[in-house]
Amino acid sequence: MVLWTILTVLLVVFIGGPLCFFLWLRNLAKKPQHSIIRAYPYFGWIRYAMEMLGPKLRQYWFDDDNGARPFSRADYLGIVFSAKYRTDLISFGSKRDFEQPGYYIANGLFPLLKEELRVDNQEKVEGMKYKIDHEGLFFRKEHLAEDQIPRWLFHEEEAVVVGGERREPWKLYGPFGASATSYGSVGENYILSTGYGCQMAGGSWLNTGEGGIAPEHLSGGADVVAQIGPGLFGFRDHEGNFSIEVFRKIALEPAIKAFELKFGQGAKIQGGHLEGAKVTAKVASIRKVKEGETIISPNRFSFLRNAEAALEFIKRLQDEGGKPVGIKIVVGYQLVLDEFFGAMKRLQIYPDFITVDGSEGGSGATYKAMADTMGLPLYPALLAVVDKAHEYGIRHRFKIFASGKLIAADKIAIALAIGADAVNSARGFMMANGCIMALQCHTGKCPAGVTTTDPKQQEALVPEEKKWRVMNYIISIRQGLFALAAACGLDSPRKFTREHIVFMGADGQVRRLSELFPLPEEGPAVADK
Repeated sequence: MVLWTILTVLLVVFIGGPLCFFLWLRNLAKKPQHSIIRAYPYFGWIRYAMEMLGPKLRQYWFDDDNGARPFSRADYLGIVFSAKYRTDLISFGSKRDFEQPGYYIANGLFPLLKEELRVDNQEKVEGMKYKIDHEGLFFRKEHLAEDQIPRWLFHEEEAVVVGGERREPWKLYGPFGASATSYGSVGENYILSTGYGCQMAGGSWLNTGEGGIAPEHLSGGADVVAQIGPGLFGFRDHEGNFSIEVFRKIALEPAIKAFELKFGQGAKIQGGHLEGAKVTAKVASIRKVKEGETIISPNRFSFLRNAEAALEFIKRLQDEGGKPVGIKIVVGYQLVLDEFFGAMKRLQIYPDFITVDGSEGGSGATYKAMADTMGLPLYPALLAVVDKAHEYGIRHRFKIFASGKLIAADKIAIALAIGADAVNSARGFMMANGCIMALQCHTGKCPAGVTTTDPKQQEALVPEEKKWRVMNYIISIRQGLFALAAACGLDSPRKFTREHIVFMGADGQVRRLSELFPLPEEGPAVADK
């Protein structure tokens, strides 16, 4: 009797169960609008499963270390090791293909010693980084260790002053901050950890993105740049119009150091996109929209139809708020800047800063046709803006921020050499916070808890731990910049110029950036300094 019972159970489990499963799959195959599954019920499901798993397998197993996009495995690990262990040491040499054309930093014959650098390292602050106890095949045992670290800041005389003519100028004691990531596209925990990390590192900042100002933006203690997008989220009345009263109130917040008007964003020329699944009651309240409704931002401020109107609006905000007001743009072609820069000189109105966003940007949801083709990549766009500002003689009127995959010190050094005063990074900070590049930003199901407003999903990101990673990442970038400057014989990253960058072409010829793209002669406005 017992034997028959056992045989019956085995038959049900090992034969009846699989048979029922295959019959269920066959029946299910008749329902979906998927031609391959309908024609091949079993192999179709296998193909579908492999298609879904393919990107994940390629990311970890099949893509080479330098070949993946938007960031390679080497890029990703560089950020992770800087954030967790405060080091980017590698063994056995670079994996870069040195036969391919590209930019290189021209070192000098007589580099500077650490004590010869113009860096503010007098004050050491409390820090924490991971130390590896044991590296196993399936796991790594490590612990957080306390230490004291210098912050690699600019001296007072080296600080970047944004909006020097305003009642409350903004001083930057470092060249690296967190780019715009809107509340809603990212969650509260990401905002908190990034804000805490920026504050502890000092000399850094956090951009709110176009989603308005959440309480978490102000509670971290970091310098905050409040972005105003064409949707006016967080800055509008209940009818959807811009509210100067709301703007004045926000301008009184001590943590708000500057405002940024988003005229364009890399990969999102059409406007920001936020899926309804991420629009919680809190997000809806801050943005003054309906909960659960997908938000597609306009691609232009409805009331700003030309350069003159835009500049007059900038002037109004500068006067009303007393703080720096800048703009964020994407460059399609250098000549389109003529109208805007010409209007600046004619009206004698200038933004306090211009953020140049490369077309390779895009930390959240966007459309493929926009992301792949619209706008110039960062370096040529930055060259266009810097050169055109010199040509019009107005380069001294505003600071220039650069953004677009600037996640490492060498890439940042090139941007500074081209002519940027400071740089922003969004995805660098996301990866420092634990992002694993799962490509689920738009779904609200981010496994790392970064790009989600779901409280359960956000549990993956613990601000009290990730803030140290953000701090380490910022300080590692600044230390790396000073090290690169020293190798060039410079005592500060602020002294990088096009003389210090060379480009090796496909023919093997090497030319300095200053030869390829010489700065135009200053226009007549220089005399107005």
